Amino acid sequence: MADFQIEHQPAQSRFVLRRDNKECVLDYRLSGAWIDFTHTYVPFALRGQGLAEALVKEGLAWARAQNYQLTASCWYVQKFL
Repeated sequence: MADFQIEHQPAQSRFVLRRDNKECVLDYRLSGAWIDFTHTYVPFALRGQGLAEALVKEGLAWARAQNYQLTASCWYVQKFL
């Protein structure tokens, strides 16, 4: 089991994963039936642990469940579409 939780913060249009008092984020923008994943960030000290991938998978699963049309201006998220 993962030792982190991902929190969806719809008011800020983002998903957040906290570990070691640091925040990893996946930002998005909604426009009608479309969702654009715009930015992924993982602090340097936490990179290489699969945290960005976990965020993206969570965000995409949520977006698909909401029946959004998916696009990504973030190069990292594009790899999962």
